Amino acid sequence: MEKRWLSLFVENDIGVLAKISGLFSGKAYNLESLTVGMTEDETVSRMTIRLISDDETFEQIKKQLNRCVEVIKVVDFTNTPIHMKELLFVKVRKCSKGDLDELFRIAEVFGVSITDYDKESVLMECVQTESKNNALISLLSSDFQSIEVVRGGSVAIESISITER
Repeated sequence: MEKRWLSLFVENDIGVLAKISGLFSGKAYNLESLTVGMTEDETVSRMTIRLISDDETFEQIKKQLNRCVEVIKVVDFTNTPIHMKELLFVKVRKCSKGDLDELFRIAEVFGVSITDYDKESVLMECVQTESKNNALISLLSSDFQSIEVVRGGSVAIESISITER
């Protein structure tokens, strides 16, 4: 089992997302992340999908996607250098004054934005790689008692240069 990345270019029509996600659920494939957005061409949307599967299952998934009329192009990013980011919000509650100071320092070190705060809570917004977001969650979970985590989808694009950044 390996982490896989797919980028689909699909028709920007009603029901396409439901059809594609239904294809995965109907075959009992589990998606780790699914993000959809319009491209520079308003008639085309790009779906970024992250999943874990073996080689045989992954090939079957790609074949099924290529058979869908609404799918314009399937791009396999699994063995391709990509730039990937994941949206993460973390709300830390029940903070002391010292906790607030520490959270602002952590935000600076991790390159995280503080998007909202009051005298007892902080809302952090992080757009980083999955591993950096995991490191932030791990740190905050160990140092603070009350955190709420909301993860958004991941987006990826093929690197211009050979090396992954």
